[in-house]
Amino acid sequence: MSAVTRGTLRQRADYTHKFNAKTGRHGWLRLTPAYSVKIVDELMGKYRKPLRVLDPFCGTATTALSAACHGHTGVATDINPFLVWLGRAKIAQYTEATIASTRKLCGRVIEAVKREAVESAPPGTRPPARRPPGARTTSTPPIHNIERWWSPAALDFLCRLRATIEAECGEDSPSERNLLLVAFCRTLIELSNAAFDHQSMSFRDHRQLHLPLGIDMGQVFEENAQFVMGGAAENPTGAGHVVLGDSRKLQEALVGPCDLVITSPPYANRMSYIRELRPYMYWLGFLENGRDAGEMDWVAIGGTWGVATSRLIDWERPAEPLRNALLDDALDRIAHHDNRSGKILANYVAKYFEDMWTHFNSLVAVLNEGSEVHYIVGNSTFYGVLLPVEKLYAAMLDRLGFERIRCRAIRKRNSKKELFEFDVSARWTRRSR
Repeated sequence: MSAVTRGTLRQRADYTHKFNAKTGRHGWLRLTPAYSVKIVDELMGKYRKPLRVLDPFCGTATTALSAACHGHTGVATDINPFLVWLGRAKIAQYTEATIASTRKLCGRVIEAVKREAVESAPPGTRPPARRPPGARTTSTPPIHNIERWWSPAALDFLCRLRATIEAECGEDSPSERNLLLVAFCRTLIELSNAAFDHQSMSFRDHRQLHLPLGIDMGQVFEENAQFVMGGAAENPTGAGHVVLGDSRKLQEALVGPCDLVITSPPYANRMSYIRELRPYMYWLGFLENGRDAGEMDWVAIGGTWGVATSRLIDWERPAEPLRNALLDDALDRIAHHDNRSGKILANYVAKYFEDMWTHFNSLVAVLNEGSEVHYIVGNSTFYGVLLPVEKLYAAMLDRLGFERIRCRAIRKRNSKKELFEFDVSARWTRRSR
């Protein structure tokens, strides 16, 4: 696409996570890097017969849920168990009886929290020696510098709320529990000091770490639960499946071929998914310490949190690396001695494309003849070096034998004039191999 044509593109908030906020189940939980359901719906709208639609980078299950709502079968994989749990909750079928039961449980939970039937205990302390009969105690999760996230009052409320949900939802009500836990996740972010006015999550000024005067935290949870139940009442007409799996080993995670791929993989921009997911994952028990978070980011494509960053220092390209003139030139320029962290960033970029090359090689094993693929991805810059991610994706697809490869710029990403988001599309046929 020419520079003139790109210059006419807008940032288009409707093509970002912002569009999902009030769109039923798509708006249950926000993840800043998530892409818009509007993009998926536009791409999927031209297909009439039922298809098996794959998203190998599930994220918040945007593609899987959209596919199911269009009457297709959505199949998604993710390496993060929390996202697998969330995806399954979003595409599940909920009966009127389940929603009614959830509404009753929600009321009981709120009343129990108001009665302080659950007491909170600070980390490292024992529960009080005396407490009301049947009271349950929970402590705050081991998040580093947790006081930066929540005020003491919010922490106490969240601890009691979390334990009460577990107390009220028995083994015979897993669907109700999931819906209330989604509402809990919405509430813990709403009551936090986290801000989302930047490209990724940040924190407000410490002086603002207080709750608005007179806020009813129970009402905040109730409103979030009502929003979640409203989405749960809108069941998709198709089916959806989310499985725990590595996108570099798709043949091990999936059974049967797929007809269409619509996905948005992690971008090569060092934005860690685990960073934004940590509060949910700690509170729900998917994480126990910071090292586990770093380990999870290390096994994910594009991860750079904690230990994942330090390991890049010693990472080396394989004996037979992915070779591409555009990539090699970018790596050399990024690693230039004038760039303070050039070596580690060059390693990051090299590893990212090695991982994506492995992914594309595994992808062809799970595609039907004539399948189309759409990768929504943005380009990047490092030390002023433009990394043409879309061209490198196209080159890898071409090397594997895909046809009709196209890089279509769909929106401008931010104030930097050279950054865009692309739809890299292609058609798979074994005849061309």
